[in-house]
This record gives sequence, C-alpha cells and structure tokens, in this order.
Amino acid sequence: MENTFSGATPYVGEIRLVGLNFAINGWAICNGQLLPISEYETLFNLIGTTYGGDGQNTFGIPDLQGRVPIHMGQGAGLPNYTIGEMSGTFERTLTTQQLPAHTHSYTYQPLAQLGAGTTNNPENGFFAAGAGRGGQFYQPLANANTQMANVTTLAQSTSVGGNQPIQIAQPYLVMNYVISLFGIFPSPT
Repeated sequence: MENTFSGATPYVGEIRLVGLNFAINGWAICNGQLLPISEYETLFNLIGTTYGGDGQNTFGIPDLQGRVPIHMGQGAGLPNYTIGEMSGTFERTLTTQQLPAHTHSYTYQPLAQLGAGTTNNPENGFFAAGAGRGGQFYQPLANANTQMANVTTLAQSTSVGGNQPIQIAQPYLVMNYVISLFGIFPSPT
C-alpha cells in the first residue's frame, strides 16, 4: 500500500499535523479510535494498548481531539509525564482558596464629633459624651457647625461571580493529527 507523505516514507506510528479534514491513504486521524490488531499488527507491536483497546482483538490510537501533545518525562520543576497519560481541563471553577488574599477599605464621613462631649443628652450639646458620662451619644441630625471626623473601616465583603466556570484554554487553531499505519519499522537507537 502506498503510504507516502510529501515523498518521504514515514515510520510506522509516526504522527504528523495536517491541515486536512480527512486522513490520507495509510494514515488515520488521531481520534482515539480502536483498530483491529489483525489488520495493523506492526503498529500494535509498537504502541500496544497505551491508548486503549483490549490487547486481544483491538488497540487504540492516540486521541488528540482537543489535546496538546507534550513530551514524556520530567522537565525541570515539572511533574513526571508518562506516555499515554491524559490530563487537564478546558474550564475551571475557582474557589476562594485559589484567589489571592486581598482587602477592601471604605472611607466615609459619619456623624461623629471631634471634641469632648458636653452632655449625656446630646439634644443641645455635642454628639459624643465626655469621659465618665454614660447614656446615648448620638443625635438624629448634625447641625451646620458640627466638625466631622474621617473614619476608615473594612467594608463588608460579599460573594461575587456566581460560581461559574471560566475557560482556561490557550489560544488554538484546529487541525488534524494523523498517525501512520504503515511504513518503515522504527528501530530504537
């Protein structure tokens, strides 16, 4: 069976990226499909059941639909990745524990007197009672001569976001990965 791609005979199991919406003769789209071992024994001998199948009658080819292939092994500061391993998600719902710590402050001018209070009954006096005086120290309405104090407090925090997932996918361009079903048997170096 003719299995050339740009004039070069591929290795069995070689994967290439193409801008076609179909697989050419001798290649299969990497969509996780199960293939019969009896028809593709050489490819099965190379990849086994790494990507699925029962190993008796069928074996799977890689499923790269919506996936980014990465090299196996462990890079500096990264976990160890084994061949055939699939992980990741397209979207994620963040929890409050995953957000950075932060605070909100709020500045307003309350009806508070800067000077010492003059009476326990503020109807005709200052709004705050002096030391040693009990009773109420507020008045419903400040007059025009009342000096106000700035007060900074922590604002009450409420939940926002609606607990909806957010997309975390990198920018992408959809193409097809294809795997060679036939060709040169690759020898390990």
